[in-house]
Amino acid sequence: MKKLHLAISTNDIEATVKDYSDRLNVQPCLVIPGEYALWRTDTLNISVRQDKSLTPGSLRHLGWEDSTASSFSAETDVNGIIWENFTASQQAAEIKAIWSEVNYQPED
Repeated sequence: MKKLHLAISTNDIEATVKDYSDRLNVQPCLVIPGEYALWRTDTLNISVRQDKSLTPGSLRHLGWEDSTASSFSAETDVNGIIWENFTASQQAAEIKAIWSEVNYQPED
């Protein structure tokens, strides 16, 4: 199964968590205070990350959470947008590589 992945920049994780949780009607499955939040719904995989190099609300990248992906991959489309392809466990490994203190395990 594929879920659309949407990654957005923010300058306020806490406010974004409150706003997006209300919009999605679900709490994030992971919050790293001041840095990152992740929601995995039945149809969407949405991450927000505090990224001072981007304007808040900017698209960081798109992609697919794809249960059949053999490995994490990324490619750039004709518009310069990065598209990632990954399984839930591959995304968890990427999170662990960035934030080693986090022991996030996705529920499948």
